[in-house]
Amino acid sequence: MYAGALLYLLGTPLALGSYWGLVVFGAVLPLLLWRLFDEERFLCRNLPGYTEYRKRVRHRLVPFVW
Repeated sequence: MYAGALLYLLGTPLALGSYWGLVVFGAVLPLLLWRLFDEERFLCRNLPGYTEYRKRVRHRLVPFVW
């Protein structure tokens, strides 16, 4: 979901030729990352087995990067 949102937020301004939209991407990116980390903390606390899953799956947002 988060990777798709990043692609959408980055790709739409590029496809439309509106480079001012990249400013919005830069503004929204920290908020999206904050939400991602907040959700990870919530899942670790409330979902049994999620901590072990995180250890097995190291790349959560961009495969082979992060």
